[in-house]
Amino acid sequence: MNLTDDQILLEAIRMVESGVTVTFPVNGRSMLPFIIGGRESLVLTKPENFKVGDIVLAYVDGNRFVIHRVERIQGENVTLIGDGNLCLREHCKISDVKALATHAVNAKGILRDLYTRRRRFAAKLWKWAIPVRKYLLFIYRKTHPGIF
Repeated sequence: MNLTDDQILLEAIRMVESGVTVTFPVNGRSMLPFIIGGRESLVLTKPENFKVGDIVLAYVDGNRFVIHRVERIQGENVTLIGDGNLCLREHCKISDVKALATHAVNAKGILRDLYTRRRRFAAKLWKWAIPVRKYLLFIYRKTHPGIF
């Protein structure tokens, strides 16, 4: 029996909801330069007490899942933005946040904490760099050609 990506994702969410920590591969470039899709996986846990700056798996706009950083929480509403996105934001409810990413794992199995003091500081700087992100991502892509 071949499982679809959606079935695998829903099973991972079910496991996280039951308290199991899940390592899940990521694809795409929306979290560059902090998470490299196709090369890294994320360790996902229950999203208890997530906050602005955290990376979460959420069901957005009523039709798809994304792994993005929490930009704002207002009441029950959550705004997300991918680190590799220039302006696109997604919106969901707190109840639509299905998992919290705690670590990234590279192909060699090396675990990297996503929330060290240094990484949080870098994420804050990156947030304020939105006006020049386009140029920074261009430089990143030119200096890391194997990623694209």
